[in-house]
Amino acid sequence: MEKIVARVPGADPLRLLVRGTAFQLKVWEALLRIPPGAVTSYAAPASAVGRPGSARAVGANPVSFSAPCHRVIRDNGTIHGYEWGVARKRAILAWEAAQFGPAEGPGDSERSHVA
Repeated sequence: MEKIVARVPGADPLRLLVRGTAFQLKVWEALLRIPPGAVTSYAAPASAVGRPGSARAVGANPVSFSAPCHRVIRDNGTIHGYEWGVARKRAILAWEAAQFGPAEGPGDSERSHVA
């Protein structure tokens, strides 16, 4: 867990072996492109992999902190649907906001705190 949360300069990256379909791997790669402290809508990663109608698949993730589905929220800015509960998702987003700055929500032009 320390390799996941500790941003140690020069440290070896965390390596995981995850198994999934080609589509799932593309979704997880799209999630990895969401910067720490930022959030996006469910539709954005689905669109990024060329399947805009498959936003529901974005939340299905066996390594959710490593492939950060916690950075995905509803279009209206509400926090919803997390395998380990909404309270944990809020806590992770708050921790990231403290480490990297407040999250920017879907459609926001300014930085705002997600709670």
